[in-house]
Amino acid sequence: MAKTLLIQPVTRIEGHAKITIRLDDAGEVDTARVNVIELRGFERFCIGRPVEDMPRLTPRICGVCPWSHHLAAAKATDAVFGVTPPPAGRKLRELCNSIAYMEEHILHFYFLAGADFLLGPDADYSVRNVIGILQAAPEVATRVVKVRHMCAKMLEILAGKAIHPQAAVPGGFSKPLLAAERDRLRPMADEALELAKFTMAFAKESVFPKYLDVVKSLGVITTGFLGTVTDSGALDLYDGKLRMMAPDGSYEDFPYERYTEFIAEHLEPWSYLKFPYAKKWGAFSMDADQPGGIYRANTLARINVCDHIATPLAQAELLEFRKAFGRPAQLTLLYHWARLIELLYNAENAVRLLADAEITSTDTRVKVTPRAARGVGCVEAPRGTLIHDYTTDADGLLTNVNLIVGTTHNNAPINMSVTQAAKSLIHKGKYDQGVLNRVEMSIRAYDPCLSCATHGLNGRLAVRLDILDSEGRLLETLAN
Repeated sequence: MAKTLLIQPVTRIEGHAKITIRLDDAGEVDTARVNVIELRGFERFCIGRPVEDMPRLTPRICGVCPWSHHLAAAKATDAVFGVTPPPAGRKLRELCNSIAYMEEHILHFYFLAGADFLLGPDADYSVRNVIGILQAAPEVATRVVKVRHMCAKMLEILAGKAIHPQAAVPGGFSKPLLAAERDRLRPMADEALELAKFTMAFAKESVFPKYLDVVKSLGVITTGFLGTVTDSGALDLYDGKLRMMAPDGSYEDFPYERYTEFIAEHLEPWSYLKFPYAKKWGAFSMDADQPGGIYRANTLARINVCDHIATPLAQAELLEFRKAFGRPAQLTLLYHWARLIELLYNAENAVRLLADAEITSTDTRVKVTPRAARGVGCVEAPRGTLIHDYTTDADGLLTNVNLIVGTTHNNAPINMSVTQAAKSLIHKGKYDQGVLNRVEMSIRAYDPCLSCATHGLNGRLAVRLDILDSEGRLLETLAN
């Protein structure tokens, strides 16, 4: 008979969510939905604040990826004030971005997704976690913990603090980098690069080959992709133009200030996340046979849309990746592989920036003056393209705020991948712990940050109360 399965909570992600899978009378999957059960609301309660507060306020959206919001907010305030930071200010921002990326990608590969690959998706959940990884590979785990902590220390040296930073200010960066500080950072960046090189080789030799069958079958969908590139088409995570790539590989480039001409936002009653879609591709639809306007962001998207990568080691890995999987690559679990290419790129980029003589210039910021204006800031967050859009009055007070967060771009694709995984794995009502974990794996590939992404407000808070008896049977459901 018909049955509802709940995976609650979804584990090893940032934020809170559950998966609702409904089986029909034959025990086959009818629908699968990712229900996000939290709300942040920054778009509303920032109204009326001075715009210069935004680089300090928006990092509080999330303690995992505060740097992405910090930098997107700083760029948006630059645009509101109509200023361009000096070269040293821009390079210090980019350096912080690359270091934060390394910290984030290390976290995801080794601590969040790693247990599925290093211990196996069918391992008991009591050991399929970071503690299990520490026990299974203590030497590797010790090295990883050391470098991730070191990345946080690098951010402290650059900005005074690693979490909820305040160093990027309207018009640039709040303090110059001293030569002595740069000299402390250089060996740290070299050590991070060595870990990135080791991780890439380790994954290609000992991890990914074991799971190619899973990669080719789990959560697979066909979509377009969104990412940032330079004028020459190179991967860029701090600045550039947006590239929207169709599923067939054709693409259109546009300035991120014009994102509303290319991206629309849809709402569904069962999620607090918005559903962005490519408006030129037709009406929004998550139908697996005929999806409408669906594109993906994050690591795989960026690897797909860029023509090349400017650092040599990451470029070599990109060429190898494309030889194996083509362009655009559609397999969802390849997000993990793309993430390690980005880890390598950011390590190389940090080394490059620290070798730049201009990085220690004392000219790091320019003066700003309040005015009535609209400004859009965009960076590539570890989880996808991050857009901050602010409008101010003549006193520099916010009258409108719109945020499209990296995970929000992937909201529809995540639901589509979960549906595909559930339908391919659950038949005749049969499932086990390993099957349900594989369904979760199709979410973890996207490395979602749901705390960042919950910004959908459609005039009411959707609340549903399920009343269960002592044996867990559903008695009644109350909803507003």
